[in-house]
Amino acid sequence: MRFDKMTSRLQQALSDAQSLALGKDHAAVETVHLLAVLIEQKGGVAAMLARAGARPAELAQRNAQALDRLATLKTPTGEIGLAPGLVKVLNLADRQAQQAGDAYLATEQVVLAMFADPAAAEVLRQAGVNQQALEQVIKMARDGETVSDPNAEERREALDKYTVDLTARAEKGKLDPVIGRDDEIRRTIQV
Repeated sequence: MRFDKMTSRLQQALSDAQSLALGKDHAAVETVHLLAVLIEQKGGVAAMLARAGARPAELAQRNAQALDRLATLKTPTGEIGLAPGLVKVLNLADRQAQQAGDAYLATEQVVLAMFADPAAAEVLRQAGVNQQALEQVIKMARDGETVSDPNAEERREALDKYTVDLTARAEKGKLDPVIGRDDEIRRTIQV
């Protein structure tokens, strides 16, 4: 597993997961630490998990419970490494990425490989995510593209980053009632 062959988003997530584990005085960075960081990131994996059937609030709650069940150190040393379970997940994800023709390991491949880790798989399943649905969502999001550079994930969510989904806002009742009422607005201006 080479860190230089990971996307910038995954490298940042691993760094944040290490900080989370260190802050909670855990012995090692576990898969659930990485999952906690990934579901907090805007767009990306969190959006894919939601499309795959995850209930975001429940996912965060169950993952927090899994983090609370981890053993803590009474006297933290400040040295923290990756747990064997997380290394296994990263290696599986790397193998999947190579089979898909990706030059870099992306976050969605890692989340898909998390089904091989018992704790993370339980959290994902209890929150409503199943592996096949997630595979389909990832396939649709990628649209046949491979991850060929470290910033590929940032470009993929360009629409989410630079636009507003008016349909979603209308469904939530957060759309300004003035939109679509051009005739009424013109008449009001005339008066």
